[in-house]
Amino acid sequence: MTKKTMKVGIITKKEYMRRSIAIAKGEYVPKKNEPKIWFESLKSMSQVLSTENQHLLKLIIQHNPRSITELEEITSRRKSNLCRTLKTLEKYGIVDLPKVKGQVVPKVKATDFKVEFGLNIGAPIPEGNNRAYA
Repeated sequence: MTKKTMKVGIITKKEYMRRSIAIAKGEYVPKKNEPKIWFESLKSMSQVLSTENQHLLKLIIQHNPRSITELEEITSRRKSNLCRTLKTLEKYGIVDLPKVKGQVVPKVKATDFKVEFGLNIGAPIPEGNNRAYA
């Protein structure tokens, strides 16, 4: 498989909603180089791209399983657990789950991730939230 880098961003839910509305209204056109996938926090991104999930992606690339059942045998993970994980990875565009001859065949779409985030300087800090957290 060739290397495919996915650009992901970190943005608050409020900012994501504001951005989506601006796009829908035609007030903002996303730039071509902007992330297509957004996470609400580094924590949520780290859960989706956990070490265990990265290992799963590598196994899919290495073994090219023809079904979830075959992947279950390769990974020693329960089918229900695999399906839940794969659905989450599909939601973020990291894997594709096409049906081939009645079987769901997991395909990895992204092998590398480039993360973009900032402090969002333009967003005001609500009153009473002026403490810095370490």
